[in-house]
Formats: sequence, structure tokens, C-alpha cells
Amino acid sequence: MNVAELVGRTLARLGVGHAFGVVGSGNFAVTAALRAAGVPYVAARHEGGAATMADAFARMSGQVAVLSTHQGCGYTNALTGIAEAAKSRTPLLVLTADTAASAVHSNFRVDQHALATAVGAVAERVHSPESALVDTVRAYRTAHQQRRTVVLNLPLDVQAQAAPLHDDAALEPVPGPALVRPDPASTSALAELIAAAERPVFVAGRGARAAAGPLRELAGRCGALLATSAVAHGLFHDDPWALGISGGFATPLAVELISGADLVVGWGCALNMWTMRHGSLIGREARVAQVDLDQAALGQHRPVDLGVCGDVGQTATEVAALLDAGTPKAGYRDVALAARIAASGQWNQVEHADLGTPDRIDPRTLSRHLDELLPRARVVAVDSGNFMGYPSAYLSVPDEFGFCFTQAFQSIGLGLASAIGAALARPDRLPVAALGDGGFQMSVAELDTAVRLRLPLVVVIYNDAGYGAEVHHFTEASEADLATVRFPDTDLAAVGAGFGCTGLTVRTPDDLGGLTDWLAGPRDTPLVIDAKLADDGGSWWLAEAFRGH
Repeated sequence: MNVAELVGRTLARLGVGHAFGVVGSGNFAVTAALRAAGVPYVAARHEGGAATMADAFARMSGQVAVLSTHQGCGYTNALTGIAEAAKSRTPLLVLTADTAASAVHSNFRVDQHALATAVGAVAERVHSPESALVDTVRAYRTAHQQRRTVVLNLPLDVQAQAAPLHDDAALEPVPGPALVRPDPASTSALAELIAAAERPVFVAGRGARAAAGPLRELAGRCGALLATSAVAHGLFHDDPWALGISGGFATPLAVELISGADLVVGWGCALNMWTMRHGSLIGREARVAQVDLDQAALGQHRPVDLGVCGDVGQTATEVAALLDAGTPKAGYRDVALAARIAASGQWNQVEHADLGTPDRIDPRTLSRHLDELLPRARVVAVDSGNFMGYPSAYLSVPDEFGFCFTQAFQSIGLGLASAIGAALARPDRLPVAALGDGGFQMSVAELDTAVRLRLPLVVVIYNDAGYGAEVHHFTEASEADLATVRFPDTDLAAVGAGFGCTGLTVRTPDDLGGLTDWLAGPRDTPLVIDAKLADDGGSWWLAEAFRGH
């Protein structure tokens, strides 16, 4: 057994969930070793797509995923996806070949360690045959326990050498992240803030995705309303006191109630400008508290009255134990407010003036119909762009594993690959990719991957024939300048059909009958919906996002 085989076999024994990549000469052997050891592998059409598939799989499954790349150009092709994963604290292991130390003139030679560090990942290396096992376990432990994206460089000369014999049975399993208990003074101070509040609101983020139960319990004791950041969408699905997403995607009612709170508590949530609308959702007299595992995150985006370093679920449980054990406090919750939330707490319940024409569909009308037609058991992946608020706000999801939002790096073109990774992580649900026409064309090669995998994938392209954010952001630009971000209309349904998908062009709500037909059929090919959009003049959330830029 050589080192490449040892690395692949070790990762399989440690329990990596799935591998994605593009195979070249440098990573052929280690990828083969992963597969031989039983790790499922998806061959993507581009390393950037493979990186995002691995990121999405890890987010939606809770398992460490593997990205396998060739040295040099294969690795650099994947860097945008690696940066997104690193910024999102995704437990991902990038297994990349590297040039031999002596190959100083190799065409493939770049400083791979520096590139990993530059995008926020942890750089590791298999140093020698003797250290290969320890190096591999260390990289996996960092990804798993610290929720980090780790780049494990595997030099060609090292991976080809014979590996020392190891007893696989002696390989100890790596436990998951340990719970971090907050200090008692902090929990007491937070309990006092919550007990004194009359209108508390809890905003849960990525760090709270495993703590829905404790947060619901605590909110019930103090009468708090519940909201999430975009990445935690679905965490409080079907809770009668849930307001949905806080920030740019928030409903008018959510904006009213969050900005009217006298206490806002961010639970594993950065409380950044997106989630708090540049701070406008925090009332002038409101107190602000934040709970996070990372001490550096506390107060990073805005001043807080109290920062608590600790696990969200653990902290919520301990604070609840400190509150009065008698009758729960009503707080923000009363019968009249419950009726308002039930009647207008979702965007689908908010009336809009339809902008549709005989050949263009209003994106709100489109999204509302999609929510009605698609099965409830769904996992929705959303790309970036002017359109992104519509599927994020209008498409309901069953829980926090029903929404994959790869937006930490704010790159367009990641949505299709995200949907493929999410589909493999959650095969019990219908995968839905919501993309703009620009992002779709950037990533279109991965339609081939979806077809090969026979995924029952619904790809909805919000097609405004341009980079809509830029069209509406540069309001002072001339028509000549805007020509750089507007494009001729393209038959994207035909493009999908060319890859082997079922293609559907939607100009009016009646055209969505094709979606109904596809859902009733075998769903043996992905469905690509080219939705020709009416001009929205710039989405509501986009105007908010660019305010103050």
C-alpha cells in the first residue's frame, strides 16, 4: 500500500460522508482509494462545481465531505467554492495533490499552502510516509471538531511512496465538537435581560441550527418571538410565533415586530448588516445580546450589551433553568398578535400588484405558484443575484435542512452545484435549484452531472436576461454602460434539453402546467424551467442591500 492508498483508506475509516471532484493524474490514486474503501464519489464537470457540491453536502448532512483535486490548476479552479465553504465554517476536507518539493519548474507549481490560507481555509500537508496517518487524522479532526474547511496537500513524491503498515482496527474514532458551556455569570446576566424584557425577539443563525428545541422552550417561557438569519431558514418552521427570515428578506410584519422589540438576542447569529438591515431593525431603546461559540464573533458587527461565549443549545437550556419556574411570561405573545402572524406572517400572504405581461411573469407570482405546486418535502438551494429574495422568501421549507444558502462569499454561479450536493445529502426530498440566468450560464456544465446522477432536480431560472443587481444598482449609468450587464434573451429551456433535461419555458402562470405534468411523471430527468421575468425595477431586498454603499 502506498501513501495515497493509506490516506484514502484512513478517511473512509474515519467516516467521511461523500467525495466530489475532477480526477487528474495527481489525484487519481487517492480518489480510487476513497472509492475502493466505500466512499461514494461524484465526478463533477468542473472543480468549482465539485467544491460547492461538497460544501452543500456537508451542510445538509452534518458529515465531513471530501473534495478531490489535481495539483495546481485543478486546485485553483476550486478556490471560489473553497472560499465559500471556509467563510461558512463548513466541515470540508479538500484533498489536493501537490507538486514534489524538488519540482521547482513544474507548470503546476503554485504556493498551495498560501492559497488555502488566503481564502480562510486551514492548510495541512502529508509530510512523509511515516507521518501520513497522523497527518490525515489531524486534518480530519480539525474539519470535524472545529467545523473548518481544511486543505490537505498530498505531494506527488510522498503519495507514491510505500506506506508503513497500520492496523485499521486500532484507528480511534474522532468525536464530534464538544459542547462549550457558558460561564455562570454570563448566563445569569442573560437571564436577567430576558426576564426584564417585555417584547423579546430571538434571531437564530447558523450556529443555532442544532438548537431549535432549547430555543423554542426558552422563547415559550419568556414570550419571545422567533426569527432566523437566511442561512438558518426553516429552523422554526410551523411555529405559530415564528416571523421567518430577519433582514432584507423579512416580511413587513416581521420588520415591524423585530424593530419594535425591547430586546434582540442573536443566537449563533452575526447580527450583521444583512440580518439587521444595517441596524434599522434594532430599535433605539432596544438592548442587544449575542450568544456564540466564537469569542471573536461577539460584537463583531455591532455593539452588544451582553456577549455570551458558549454553545447555543447549552446556553438556552441553562438560561431557561434560571428563569422563574412559574407561569410562563406572555412577553410579546398575545392572541391578537398570533392572529396577525397567522394571517400575514409569510410573503405568500402579502398582496402585490402583478407586473406580469402576456410574455413575462412577475417573479412574486412565479414564486407563489411554485410554493403551491412543489411538494412540501423539498430542499431548496438559492444562487445569488437580484432574484434571490423571491425563492428565499416565498418558497417554504420543512426545516433547517431544507434550505441551502451558499452566500458567505456572495458569488453568483454556485446555486446549481449547491442543489446537487444538497440532493445527495437529502435523497428523501425533492431538490430545487433557484438560479438567475447569469449564475445558470456560469455553472451550466453541471447539468451533465445532474443528468448522469438521474436526480429528480427542478431547476428554476429567474431569467431577466442580465445581471439584474447591476442593472438596478447603477441607476445613474447610461444605456451604453448598461449594455455591459444586459444580454440577448436565450432559450435556456432548450439548453437544458440539450443536456438531457426536460425543458420548460414559462411566460405566464398557465405555463406552469408543465411542472405539474413533470411532478406527476417518473421524474427521471431534471426539469429546467426558463421563467421569463417581468421587470421588477429592482427587488425590494436589493434596494435595502445597496443602501449606504
